[in-house]
Amino acid sequence: MTTRPVTLTFLGASETVTGSKYLLTVGERKILVDAGVFQGEKQWRLKNWEQFPVPPSELTDVLITHAHTDHIGYLPALVEQGFSGPVWLTEGSAAIGEIVLRDAGKLQEEAAKEAKEGGWSKHAEPKPLFDMGGVERTLPLFRTAEVDTDVDLGEGVVARWTRAAHILGSASIRVAVDDTSVLFSGDLGRHDHPILKDRGTPQGARYVLCESTYGDREHPEPEVEHEEMARAITRTIERGGLVVIPAFAVDRTQSVLRTLVQQMREGRIPEVPVVVDSPMALKVLDVYRDDSLGELHEGITVEDFTGIPKLIEANTSKESRALNRRFDPMIIVASSGMAEGGRVLHHLARLLPDKRNCVILTGFQAHGTRGRALEEGAHSVKINGRYIKVRAEIVRDHEFSVHGDASDLLDWLKDLDQAPETLFLTHGEAEVAHTFAERIETELDWNVVVPRYGEVVSLIPGAPDPDDLDLEVPAPPRPGEEPKE
Repeated sequence: MTTRPVTLTFLGASETVTGSKYLLTVGERKILVDAGVFQGEKQWRLKNWEQFPVPPSELTDVLITHAHTDHIGYLPALVEQGFSGPVWLTEGSAAIGEIVLRDAGKLQEEAAKEAKEGGWSKHAEPKPLFDMGGVERTLPLFRTAEVDTDVDLGEGVVARWTRAAHILGSASIRVAVDDTSVLFSGDLGRHDHPILKDRGTPQGARYVLCESTYGDREHPEPEVEHEEMARAITRTIERGGLVVIPAFAVDRTQSVLRTLVQQMREGRIPEVPVVVDSPMALKVLDVYRDDSLGELHEGITVEDFTGIPKLIEANTSKESRALNRRFDPMIIVASSGMAEGGRVLHHLARLLPDKRNCVILTGFQAHGTRGRALEEGAHSVKINGRYIKVRAEIVRDHEFSVHGDASDLLDWLKDLDQAPETLFLTHGEAEVAHTFAERIETELDWNVVVPRYGEVVSLIPGAPDPDDLDLEVPAPPRPGEEPKE
């Protein structure tokens, strides 16, 4: 029987879709599962700057489900605060994570510099959350874990990664310790990812954490794939406009390119220049092109991503800025996917005021992001301290999502070989998570909880109340005491 206390603390992705961080405490050992930054609404972004609930030097391990920023982007901040243990992740996540973190460090430094020079920060000396030095000290901590293979973390703790088919390298993680176990779903892909191999089914666990991003809806299954996107591109080009597609650099840009290749081959859209304006997306594209990791569907080739007659790869800032002098019809694919940063901002600032142009949103847009504002019909959006009038056509293509919908998630749960004592729904906006909880309770009769940010639960029956443990999660800052952004 277990003699060590085992607790789980929800430090992110609780009643929100961002900032995934879960602290698993086993006796004196502290294991962090995912280390994501908060994005979107200011109340969440400010938490990136709060003191971490435990000294990062006391964390013994970090386990990563996948290399999206909201799951891995806080790692350099932990390292700068004293963390020096191993970071366990799949080989695919390590390859993507190196690209993501280096890009994030550069963007952090650039954003702080631009905020100071532009005068739109309330701080005289705005600081980055971490810098490139923190990134370079983080990467040597990576330790790769083979999929579907037990990894002995020592002291009786065993972890196992199972393919999740969300992005390249993504996985669910099951952690077993003594006579208890916890399964972290990570972000789960759909049954039919257009590029990646199908997701696997992990062994069940006593406690399960499942994402709920799309827990209140079903993805559309149109007769013709991406027809709305094809029509929007065609009418925009016909009226002499430009198309901007904000797209996540990891997986989404590659899926968008594959779709554009297919549509041009089939004659559904005109053959116009397609620009990939994201150094990170281009680096990730190289990983997909290589496929030495063996994660792509059989039959997927390089030409499926790059077989566009007029493909332009904008690697440098100079090449990106040069696009501002072009007004000929074209398609610009740029990050970030929620229009929160990156090169897409200067394209939006230039093109949003012209009704001939079009913006196609291709992924989930979190509350508080520019992408969400555009999706909901905002008449203007604030970019780099200035309000930009929105006259361009805004289109949302719902078919690109690689998050499982409610049925996908429910099927994943049903496939587990045991019903958990407790299912925790995370990584979903509060209303969505509670809606999904009601469906699971109705269909499966499971014990379902939507945990609060900072909540601590005991994973050992009969253990002391976690509220009595010496673990403090900082409250939101009071007015006048907000940490620097």
